[in-house]
Amino acid sequence: MNCVGCNLHACEGKHVLPNCPSALTGSDKIVEEYRKEQNAVLARVSSEVSMSRNGKKTRMEEIMEVAHGCGYQRLGLCFCMGLFREAQIVHHILEQNGFEVVGIVCKTGGVPKEALGIENGGNAMCNPIGQAYYLNEHHTEFNIALGLCVGHDSLFFRYSDAPVTVFAAKDKVLGHNPLACIYTLEGYYEDKLLPK
Repeated sequence: MNCVGCNLHACEGKHVLPNCPSALTGSDKIVEEYRKEQNAVLARVSSEVSMSRNGKKTRMEEIMEVAHGCGYQRLGLCFCMGLFREAQIVHHILEQNGFEVVGIVCKTGGVPKEALGIENGGNAMCNPIGQAYYLNEHHTEFNIALGLCVGHDSLFFRYSDAPVTVFAAKDKVLGHNPLACIYTLEGYYEDKLLPK
C-alpha cells in the first residue's frame, strides 16, 4: 500500500484497505508518542494553528503563532548567505513580535571545502552541523530554517536539539518556490523532469 496511489482517503478514523499505513501510523504506540511531554504541546498547538482561519495566514504568521502557543521565547534562525537580506527581515519581524532571535549563517566557521576533498580555492563550505551546534549551545527552543541547500538542511535537522520548521526552501531557479515546477509540469518542466 502506498498513500500516493490511494484515492479513497479513508485514513481519518477508518481502515478500509488491507495493509493501509493507517494501521501502523494510527496505532496506540504512535498516539503515546504524541502524549510525551516533548511532543504534546507542539502537536496540540500545531493542530490548532492549522485548523484556525485556514488559508488566511501566511507561513510567517503561523510560525509565530506556533512559537507563542508553545511558549517558545528563544528562536534560532538558520539561514543561507544567499538569503542574507531576507534573514534580516525575518529576524526583525520576530523581534518585533517579542521573540529573542539567535541567527546563524551557513558559512559560519569558514570551513574550507577542501576539508571534504572538494578543490575550490579555499572557499568556505556550508556548515549546517556547525549551525546546529551553535543554536544548541544557545539553547534555542524552536529553530527556523531559511533557504538551506538540499542535503545541508537534512544535516541541520539531524543535529538540531530543538524542533525545526522551514520558512523557505531554497530553489534558486524558481525564486524559492519549489512547487512551481510541479504546477507547470504539463508545460515547461515536463521535458526537464519526466524522462522520455
